[in-house]
Amino acid sequence: MRTPLLASALLLAGLATASAQTDGTKPDGGSAATPVPGAPATMADNLRPTFVAQTPDDMVASKLIGSSVVNGANETIGQIADFVLDQKGAVKAWIIGVGGFLGIGSKYVAVDPSVLKLDRTDGKTLQARIDTTKDQLRAAPEYVYLGKEPPKGAAPASPAGEPAQKP
Repeated sequence: MRTPLLASALLLAGLATASAQTDGTKPDGGSAATPVPGAPATMADNLRPTFVAQTPDDMVASKLIGSSVVNGANETIGQIADFVLDQKGAVKAWIIGVGGFLGIGSKYVAVDPSVLKLDRTDGKTLQARIDTTKDQLRAAPEYVYLGKEPPKGAAPASPAGEPAQKP
């Protein structure tokens, strides 16, 4: 019996409070102020974003990653696995996956952007071309992502864009 009575009392108290907030009068007896409509946020012209549309010559990263890398003999020697950007947004190194089968057992090699040429094979499909062999890529130092440990027994790779130190 107490529970229904308590629930009813709370319900009535809540309704009384809600109607007191919406009756249009202030507690001191005056009328409530009329709400002011909100204005949209504006930005100064130098802070406005610039929007860009894609042109047919543009290359999209999602289409580059996974693209085949071929050599001068038109043999597939790897795939673009990733790329490294510098602080200005320019490509600092292309990361190529070599060896392995379906990504298992492959290693990553970083190459300077000047040695990798990108072109379209049929006007649509992107292809990367590099003047080297699969064996030279396999023998290159492995690219190790920051925070990852190189495989045991592997020589440390030089930072992207810098020539490897000779022993």
